[in-house]
Amino acid sequence: MITDQRMAPGGGLPSLWLLVDKVNQLVQTIATPSLVQLVLRLALAVPFWRSGMLKWGGFLRLNDTAVTLFSDEFMLHLPGGPYHFPAPTLMAFLSGSGEIMFPILLVLGLGTRFAGLGLLFMTVIVDLTVLDGWPIHLTWAAMALGIMAYGSGNISLDHLLCRARSHAR
Repeated sequence: MITDQRMAPGGGLPSLWLLVDKVNQLVQTIATPSLVQLVLRLALAVPFWRSGMLKWGGFLRLNDTAVTLFSDEFMLHLPGGPYHFPAPTLMAFLSGSGEIMFPILLVLGLGTRFAGLGLLFMTVIVDLTVLDGWPIHLTWAAMALGIMAYGSGNISLDHLLCRARSHAR
């Protein structure tokens, strides 16, 4: 470790490395993996939740704007396209449902990898629809992939259920 080095006579370099080492240890103490996983889950949940809330006019009732967007405004930019969304009312319902349910699962830390996969899939569809939004879509995809790869962390219902199952054995 850097802290094992001795102070050289007349030189301040080892003390600089000691400071760097202490700052590094402080950062590692603050940014624990479970905290990072919780913040990733919350950060990915927020934009999808906000978008989903705009699509509903009541319990299981889409507002007219959501259906109109999928009918008239949104287009899939695929080779040979752009193309209108097939079954726009169904697409609006599925989109609105996913934008509400997946963020709830992420916040709770329940079925976290599944929710991350769902939001990754939705991110790909959004990117094919809104072409100039790729910088933020890339950020969403990176968060979803991180959640899928590393799971929900210790601050989650997934973790509690896994512990309860292992104690029941």
